[in-house]
Amino acid sequence: MKKKIKVLQVIPRLGMGGAETGCYDLAHYLDEQKCKSFIITSGGQLLKYINKKKVKVFKLPVHSKNPILILLNAIIITFIVLIYNINIIHARSRAPAWSCLLVAKITRRKFVTTFHGTYNFSNNIKKFYNSIMVRSNLVIAGSNFIFSHINQNYEKYVVNTKRKLLVIFRGINTSYFHNKKIMPIKVDKFSREHKIDRNKFIILMPGRLTPWKGQKVFIEAIKTLSKKEDISSLEAIILGSEQGRNIYKKQLVALVQQYRLNKIIKFIDQCEEMPIAYMISNVVVSSSIEPEAFGRVAVEAQSMEVPIIASNLGGSKETIINNKTGFLFESGNQNALAESIAMVMKKDYNSLKSIGFEGRKNVLKKFDVDKMCQTTFTEYKKLIESS
Repeated sequence: MKKKIKVLQVIPRLGMGGAETGCYDLAHYLDEQKCKSFIITSGGQLLKYINKKKVKVFKLPVHSKNPILILLNAIIITFIVLIYNINIIHARSRAPAWSCLLVAKITRRKFVTTFHGTYNFSNNIKKFYNSIMVRSNLVIAGSNFIFSHINQNYEKYVVNTKRKLLVIFRGINTSYFHNKKIMPIKVDKFSREHKIDRNKFIILMPGRLTPWKGQKVFIEAIKTLSKKEDISSLEAIILGSEQGRNIYKKQLVALVQQYRLNKIIKFIDQCEEMPIAYMISNVVVSSSIEPEAFGRVAVEAQSMEVPIIASNLGGSKETIINNKTGFLFESGNQNALAESIAMVMKKDYNSLKSIGFEGRKNVLKKFDVDKMCQTTFTEYKKLIESS
């Protein structure tokens, strides 16, 4: 008799990021496969969207890096695992992963981790802390870039062991990110609320406000573009929360004022339904100056049939087919970004539609959330059958 699969996912917070939405999507997919699905998190925006009849949620301070709390979390999670007879523990971040490793050892359950980012390290202590993400029975890399990063930096933890390392591309909900599913009334409302002139050529740069996302490169590129082109018909939107980085936000605003681009560039803190923001855009920009582990913005834009311009770093090199579904430019090079924007602005309607069509086709083929969930579920079954 086959064991019934019961999966516990542990994630610091259920926000709106790629790791969080992946956790959310997988949790509901497991219920559809007649599996028991559990999540432990400290909170987050996505909590209100979880179907509590399908997914059981526990709230614990698993976001904390405090060693005492990590140990206390491990004790509580151990009881949860034993009471609900959970057989797979899936950690999606480092601090909770340390708790989960202890639980897996005590309860002899299968332990899975998803390596979501590059997790910078400046010394051996930090590297050791990061290594928890490759100490599981199954290590999932969200892209080939992350797979290579793990092999290059954590080789001694995965070589000559029984641990399995594989790539499962992150996926997005292509039914949600679909331009045919957006209600025009919502688009109109968002445009009015933020005074967006949809008669202009709209450039969208989504992403939380943090230096490595390259907002300064984007602003510099618009400034460079203004010297060569008439940008009066252009409107650029930087969409993202400062998440406590008040000084950085002030620096960005000051830079826009310094370049007298106040009438061209505007800041919007958030958009509850991101497909609406993509819907009003003529082109989307991702100008990260450090590698994206996956590059969710690039995939979402393609799914919405909007041309994407992205830095030639990390996951974006895998998700974008250059000059077909979008355009890659030299990371950190404001002139290259300005040239790419100018080139897209000069393309005719049919050319842009063709790029959008190819982009959605690319995402449906490789990065649909159902494909991600199905592959993960298959690996879960292999783990259970091997025990």
